[in-house]
Amino acid sequence: ILRAEKSAVPYRFPLSTVSRSARVLIVAYVILGVAIAGTITSTIVFVLALLGVIKFRCSARLEQKTLAKLSTNLPPVSVLKPVHGLESRLKENIESFYRQNYPTYEMLFAADEADDAALPVIREISERYPHIPTRILITGQPPWPSVLTYCYHRLTEIAAHDILVTSDSDVEVGPNYLREVVPPLLDPQVGAVTCASRGKSAGGLWSAFNGIGMSAEFVAGVLIANLLEGMKFGLGPTVAHTKESIARIGGYAAIGDYLSTDFAVGNFIYRAGYKVVLSGNVVDHISPKMTFRQMWGRQLRWAMGTRYSRPKGHLGEGLTFAVPFGILGLIGAAMLGHPMLGVALLAASLVNRIAECWIVGWWGVRDPAARWGALLYPLRDLHGFIVWCASYLSKRTLWRGNNYELLEGGRLVARRANGTIVNPL
Repeated sequence: ILRAEKSAVPYRFPLSTVSRSARVLIVAYVILGVAIAGTITSTIVFVLALLGVIKFRCSARLEQKTLAKLSTNLPPVSVLKPVHGLESRLKENIESFYRQNYPTYEMLFAADEADDAALPVIREISERYPHIPTRILITGQPPWPSVLTYCYHRLTEIAAHDILVTSDSDVEVGPNYLREVVPPLLDPQVGAVTCASRGKSAGGLWSAFNGIGMSAEFVAGVLIANLLEGMKFGLGPTVAHTKESIARIGGYAAIGDYLSTDFAVGNFIYRAGYKVVLSGNVVDHISPKMTFRQMWGRQLRWAMGTRYSRPKGHLGEGLTFAVPFGILGLIGAAMLGHPMLGVALLAASLVNRIAECWIVGWWGVRDPAARWGALLYPLRDLHGFIVWCASYLSKRTLWRGNNYELLEGGRLVARRANGTIVNPL
């Protein structure tokens, strides 16, 4: 009887050992599944970027043929340019706007303070080009959260001409810039024209690292948006518009509390019923000398601006990266005993990014650094993914010594360097 009772006791399997193995197996399959899904989505993004470049190049060639038929009697233009301190290549940037192959235009500058270090450089350059009217406006401490938007608002008030070309101070342009950017605005249905840009390093590893991301990652997103739905926003290096189109949206006061001024002005003009055109002209966006920390802060601010301006689009950007999924594929496949599959997924992600950098950066916007920078770009892709993740961890950003708290829709509250709090308008 004792033997029978003993034999009736069920055998207890080491469930803890079995369940742990099962959990590891499940995790491995999940990691590999995510990696394969990410590889597929990043490949789709690569194909879309390629098609976007093809469309951009074809449109640029057609634009050149159209421009060749235009008469030399082009309308006068006001160029609006806020400045703040001695930025990298400031002299070269400013002077490039004075060398335009354009009949009539004026240069308008705005600075917060009368002793801004950029103003002597501007005065020196303007004296060498007396035939181009130049005015400098001192705005004082802006009453709006967005310093940049307030500068454009004040400059618009004194602009002599109906066509306004706004441009950042860290932009360098070619001599035909105005001749190519302005003509689309002659169509009354066009409310704004904007330009893609290539990153131009001012020197140093982190400047180059930042610049290659501007030429490839950022431009790829712009060209894909232009391919799929057309332009519905503006880009900081250039947003050209008319006084009529900016007045239709309520002037710059309507976007005075938005962090991404360029995005907002283009988007508001689009929503007012106008077309926004992506010009075939590509400008140089200067990537200044910087430390890793400065580069990180700069890119995080851009990412956070996108997150709050286009929340759905920014969320989808997580699927556009390739290298993070390649690394996950290597880990997941190795855990399942298929290392060669992991190596293949990682290799595919590296080839994807190198090819995208070359196609978008070199062929698309003619960045000479993209030819060798393509080998560096996989690291930039991984870094971009980390910045994307970090953009969801904070609501505050720093720009020009001021702290900003971002609100839903891209609006902001500013805390000036002197402690003054500027609430949304």
